[in-house]
Order: sequence, then C-alpha cells, then structure tokens
Amino acid sequence: MNRSLRDVSQCRAASPGACSHYLPRYFSVAAGLLVAACAVSLVVGVVGAGEAMAQPKFPSKPVRLILAFPPGGASDFAGRLLAQRMSDGWGQTVVVENRAGAGGNVGAEVAARATPDGYTMMLANNAILVANPALYPKLNYDPARDFIPVTLVALQPNVLVVHPSLPVKSVKELIALAKRRPG
Repeated sequence: MNRSLRDVSQCRAASPGACSHYLPRYFSVAAGLLVAACAVSLVVGVVGAGEAMAQPKFPSKPVRLILAFPPGGASDFAGRLLAQRMSDGWGQTVVVENRAGAGGNVGAEVAARATPDGYTMMLANNAILVANPALYPKLNYDPARDFIPVTLVALQPNVLVVHPSLPVKSVKELIALAKRRPG
C-alpha cells in the first residue's frame, strides 16, 4: 500500500512522531513520482505558445537521471524507482547514472555542467544542496544558481545512535555526559 506525501504531512501535523509506520514504505517515493514527472516536463524552457506547438513532444530522446550516490543504497533505490516511473509515464528511456564521490559533489558538478535542456536531472539530498557548501571551501557548482528544485521525492529518516557501552538512553543524557566529559 502506497501512502502519499500529503498523507504523511497530515499524519505528522496531527501527531508529530507518530508516523513511523510510513517510513518503511519505500520512503514515500511513489507519491512524488507522478508529480516529479509532470513538474520536470514543465521546466523544459518553453518560450512561447506558438513555439511550444512546433516543438517535439518532451521527452523526444532519453533523459539522464544523475544519482550522486553509489549503487545499492536507499538513495539509489529511490532514484531507480523514480526513473522507472518517469520512463513508464513518458514512454521514453530514463538512464540512471551513478556519479558518487566527494559527498555528492561529483554528481552535482556533472549535473551543473550539463546542457540546461531538461534532459539531465539530478536526485539530490540535503548534503549536496545545503551541507556541502558549508563544508567544502571550493565547489564547482552553486546550488542556488545551478539547480531548480522540482519536487520532494522521498523522506529519509536520520537516527542518532551511540555505542551500547555508553551510559545514556536519551539525547538529554548524551548532552549531560558530553558536558561532564568533554573531548
């Protein structure tokens, strides 16, 4: 059973923290797939209505989806599911290209340097668009200038864990321990 991103938002709004039953459902990817396919086709760069009618139907050739992650992980799975759904909807091949490395910077640079014709897309995460500009002094891309967000595709939970030998059972206890034993 697939849940939509709207369902997840409503659940969180009604009872924050009570939506863990949605998380294992393939990161709620299916809900964003159709929206992504429609939204991507809208950013193709139509100049005018007359020219749009003269243009071939998008996509008229294979589309490249860059995944700035190695094969086999959750982001790769989400990207491949997205690519398959877009391909099914468009009747055109969507080629998945894993370009992992440097915390996602390799794939982001490839996507930023691609011809801006709508035939190259990138599945990005917070690290690539938010954290990396703060962590790396020189990037060969600018997230604000080089990319336009199209849609939310997936939600990926993050979990704080510690070694079992550490005598803490909550974030509050972890912070107190860190203050008592800095370093």
